[in-house]
Amino acid sequence: MENAALLNAIIQNAIDGIITISDRGIIELINPSACKLFDYTPEEVIGKNISVLMPPPDRTNHDNYISRYQQTRVPHIIGIGREVTGLRKDGTKFPFRLGVSEVQYSGRKIFTGFIHDLSRQKEAEEQLKDYASHLEELVEERTLSLKNTVTELHRAKEEVSVSLEKEKELSQLKSRFVSMASHEFRTPLSAVQLSASLIDKYAEPFENDHITKHVGKIKNAVGNLTTILNDFLSLEKLEAGKVEPTFIRFDLVKLAEDITEEMQMVAKQNQNIIYQHTGINNIVTLDPNLLKNCIFNLIGNAIKYSGENTFIEFNTEINDQYCTIIIKDDGIGIPENDQKHLFEAFFRAHNTGNIPGTGLGLNIVARYTNLMYGHIDFKSSVNHGTIFTLSFPMS
Repeated sequence: MENAALLNAIIQNAIDGIITISDRGIIELINPSACKLFDYTPEEVIGKNISVLMPPPDRTNHDNYISRYQQTRVPHIIGIGREVTGLRKDGTKFPFRLGVSEVQYSGRKIFTGFIHDLSRQKEAEEQLKDYASHLEELVEERTLSLKNTVTELHRAKEEVSVSLEKEKELSQLKSRFVSMASHEFRTPLSAVQLSASLIDKYAEPFENDHITKHVGKIKNAVGNLTTILNDFLSLEKLEAGKVEPTFIRFDLVKLAEDITEEMQMVAKQNQNIIYQHTGINNIVTLDPNLLKNCIFNLIGNAIKYSGENTFIEFNTEINDQYCTIIIKDDGIGIPENDQKHLFEAFFRAHNTGNIPGTGLGLNIVARYTNLMYGHIDFKSSVNHGTIFTLSFPMS
């Protein structure tokens, strides 16, 4: 009796469904888990054929399955771990794993089915299949996208190669043109400059102000054109990487004095360039030609953008750490909004008006300074002048 009670307790509390049928397929026992799976009460199914819990075609063929098994001992549904489909009371179906045992009891044969619900497992498998299918689609899309990207990259590479080749040809053509123009223009400009000087000399006895005025205009125009040619030639060499500094030891003060004397000759009326050196050392190791070009450009700007009867301060200083060059003027200054673009090629401040210039000078100065490992800085205020400072390390 105790064993029977224990067995009944196990059946009633089992997690999986348990159904017992006779050899004719009649349900004799169904536990709570099986009732929950099929959504029936025990009273609704006990005494009925097990086929009531089966969807077609198993429902109509079940009796044949049992008969065939009894004759051949070869099971159809009867077996261990078969996956079959159950039919709930509301007509919905669900998958489960069925294990059937044949038991001889009280002189008769009964069959016990153990039912393990596979609904969640199947849902998970379907979700996994959907996810795998989605991943395959994504992989296919990404692969196609990658192939298209690679194709576009190859096409872009070819286009870039063609563009680079064309750019190289244009660069070579530009280089040849600038070199040719520089050479071909310099000769007639030199002739014009010489002729203007001769006219000025031969006209001295006549003391004609008109002749002097127009000769001066010719000289200024020639000077402006020469500056433009020099700027374009310098820029072309910089862009082509042809400018390499040659560092040598030289007397900075001697170079500065020569520059001051030369620039004073092209200064405006009553413009005075005041040079001063600070420090006991005169010797630096830089490229004198590049440095001379930088100073010429900065003093030339100071002359150009300052009025008559003004002073231009030109100072040099050498100490243990730096060589510093300062050019200060009291000219028109640089608008604050323009200052961030000052060293860009072809840029000119908005207040320059009709004052001639290419917008290349300061770009070239900055690049020459950088080639000599130096630094350029400035301070400026509109109508209060500008201070440019070049600094070069001594070590």
